[in-house]
Amino acid sequence: MSEVRFDVSDVARIRFAVSPLWETIASLWALADPGRHLVHLPWLREVRPLSLEPELAGRTAPLRSLIGAGSCLPDFLTPPPGCSLGEIEEELAVVLATPAERVLAELTPPADRCAPASFGRLLAADPERSLPMLADAVRAWWHAAIRPHWPRMRAVLEADIAYRTRQFSSGGVQLLVDRLHPTVRWSGDRLVSDDGLDTVIDLAGRGLPMVPSVFADRCVLLTNSPAAPPVAIYPARAVGTLWERRAGSTRELDKLLGRSRAAILAYTSSPSTTTQLAARTGLSLGAVSQHLTVLRSAGLVTSHRYRHEVNYTVSDLGVALMDRP
Repeated sequence: MSEVRFDVSDVARIRFAVSPLWETIASLWALADPGRHLVHLPWLREVRPLSLEPELAGRTAPLRSLIGAGSCLPDFLTPPPGCSLGEIEEELAVVLATPAERVLAELTPPADRCAPASFGRLLAADPERSLPMLADAVRAWWHAAIRPHWPRMRAVLEADIAYRTRQFSSGGVQLLVDRLHPTVRWSGDRLVSDDGLDTVIDLAGRGLPMVPSVFADRCVLLTNSPAAPPVAIYPARAVGTLWERRAGSTRELDKLLGRSRAAILAYTSSPSTTTQLAARTGLSLGAVSQHLTVLRSAGLVTSHRYRHEVNYTVSDLGVALMDRP
C-alpha cells in the first residue's frame, strides 16, 4: 500500500494535465499485453502490423527495450506535463535535459528491484549520446501510432478533466480522490493506494499533477527517486467510447440542423478544436468552421481560446436540444 501525504499548500496545488508522452509510452504496454486492454482492440489491430515493420521496429527498439517486461521504467522518462495540455516536443525537451547523474541514479536500482534493460545499461553508461536515441524512439512511435488518433484521445482526456474539476469544486479533495479509481481513497491528510507496494511520498509543498490516461488500467504513482517530481496517473473515464463509430446525432436533430452540423454539435460535448472536429467527422476544416459559425450564432456552442487553439463546447441550450426526446 502506497501513501501520498498532503499539506494545505499541496491541496491548493492539485492540478490536472494531459501528457502525450505518457500515452505514447503506455500504449506499448497495451500492445505487449492486449488481453488487459481489450477496449483498445480496434487500435491494436491497426498498429500491430505497423510495429512489425522493420524500419519502425528499429527506430523504436531503444524505447521498447527500456519498458519491456521485467525492466524498471525510470522516472525521468515520464516528467509531469508543464501545462494542462502538454505537447510531445515540450515533454521530450524535459527528458533530454535530464542531468547525467539522475539518469545513472534511476537506472541503478536497489538490489531488490529489477535490473535495467539492455538499452538502460547503455543509457546509464553514456546519457549524452543515448538520450537523443531514446527521444527519437519515442517520437517515431508517437508519429506512427498515437498522433493519428490524438485528437480523439485528447478529447476523452479533456472531458475527464472537466468532470474531475467539477467534482473537486463541489466535494473537495476527498470526493475527487475517492472517485478516481477503486484502488485509491482519501484518508485523513493523504491519498492511499492499494497498489501492493510500500511507497510513501511526502509532497512537502510540491503539489500533485494528476494525469488521466486512456491506456492506464490502474492508478500509478510515479515517484521512485528523490529527484523525481511526483505525478499521479489514473484511468480516464469513458475510454470505452474512444473507438466507437457513432452517427453522433438523432434523426430528428439531423432533420433540424443537417447531418453534418448535428454531428459536430454532438462531438462538442467535450471541448474540441476545429481540427479535432474535422478528424472525427471527416469534413474539411473549412466546412467545420462554417458549421461552427452557425452553431455559435444560434447559441448552441461556445468557444474559448487556449494558447493558439480555439476550443468549442456545447452550450446549455445545445445540451437541452440534444437531450430533447
